[in-house]
Amino acid sequence: MPPKTPEDPEQNPYDLLEISQEATEAEIRTAYRTRSLKVHPDRNRNDPNAAQKFHALTTASTLLLDPLRRLALDAQLRLQAAKKQRFASYDNKRKAMVSELEEREKEFKKARMAKEQERTVRESENMRIREEGRRMREQREKELELQELERQCARTKPESNVEEESLAPPPPSDLDTTILIKYALSSYPALSTASALTAHLQRYGEIDEGTVVMSQKAKKSKKSKGVVDGEMIVTALVPFNQLGAAFAVVSSAESLKERGMDVAWAGGSEPPILGWLRERGELGGPAVNRTEPLPTKPTPEGTTFGSFPSSFPDVAPPPPPAAKAGIDYESLTLLRMREAERARLEKEILEAEAAEGG
Repeated sequence: MPPKTPEDPEQNPYDLLEISQEATEAEIRTAYRTRSLKVHPDRNRNDPNAAQKFHALTTASTLLLDPLRRLALDAQLRLQAAKKQRFASYDNKRKAMVSELEEREKEFKKARMAKEQERTVRESENMRIREEGRRMREQREKELELQELERQCARTKPESNVEEESLAPPPPSDLDTTILIKYALSSYPALSTASALTAHLQRYGEIDEGTVVMSQKAKKSKKSKGVVDGEMIVTALVPFNQLGAAFAVVSSAESLKERGMDVAWAGGSEPPILGWLRERGELGGPAVNRTEPLPTKPTPEGTTFGSFPSSFPDVAPPPPPAAKAGIDYESLTLLRMREAERARLEKEILEAEAAEGG
C-alpha cells in the first residue's frame, strides 16, 4: 500500500530528505541513500526511534520518486504556503477566528474518527454475538434432536421390557409346593402321626415324610363350630415334591372341608407361578372329581379327591435326599435350608395356636 501524503509540515518529504522542491530524481536517490545510512537501525542500536526514522525516509523517497503523487504533494504544499501567507496578512482578531475554526475542524475530525471506530467495534461485537447465537442455536437443535431420539428409544424400550417380563415366570418360592392342613383328630383318628398323614395324601403325589411338620393342641374355645372343649386339633404343613400335587389338594379344598379337613396354601395365597401358567393357558379350570380311584391305598373315610388339570405341565419331582454318608455339599445345603424352614414353620404354628388359645 503506498504511503499517504503527509499534511503536517514536519512530515514534509523534502524536509526529511533535506532537498528542495526542484530536486531531480538523481538528487532524491542520493539524498535518500545518504540520510538512510545515518539513521539505519543497524547503525543506531541505542536509538529507539531509529526504525521509525528509517521508515519515514523510505516513505518520503517512494512518494517523491512517483511523478503523479509528487505533483499532488507539490500542489498541496503550494496551498499550504498560500494559506500561511493569507493568515499572516490577517489582523489579530481574524487570526484568532481562523485558529479557532481550525481547532474545531480538528476536534470534529477526531470525534468523527472516534465515532467511526466505535461503530466498527460495535459491528464487530454484533457480528460476534450473531455468530455465537447461531452456534448456540445449532447446538440446542442437536441437543433437542438427541433428546427426541432418547424419548423414542425410551418409549419403545419399556414395551420390550413389558413383553419380556410377561414371558418370564415368577421366581420360585420354598412354599410353592407346601400346603397347610387343619383337622380335628376325632374326625381322622388314624391321622395322628406324620407318617399316617403322608400315607393318606400320597395319592396326590410324592411327599418327603421327613419334612412334614405336625402339631396337636387341645381346643379350649367354644366359639368354633363343631369343636368342643378338650378336642385335639391337628395342624400340619405338608410339602409335596411336585407343584401339581399340591395344587390338586387345594383344588379339592371344598370337598375336604365337608369331611372336616381344612386345606390351604402354606404361604397364605396361591403361588405366583400358578397365575403365570393360567395366563399362558397352561393351567386348566377348576379341578374335577376322579371317575376312577387312584391305584393307592384307600383311606378309612373313603374320601374322593379332585384331580389336577390335565393341561398342567408335568413337573419332575426333585431327587430323593441322598444318604448322609455320601451326601454332597449342594444336597447338604438344601437339607439344612429345609430343616431351617421346617423349624420356622413349626414356630409360627405354635405361636398362632398360642394366640388362638389366649
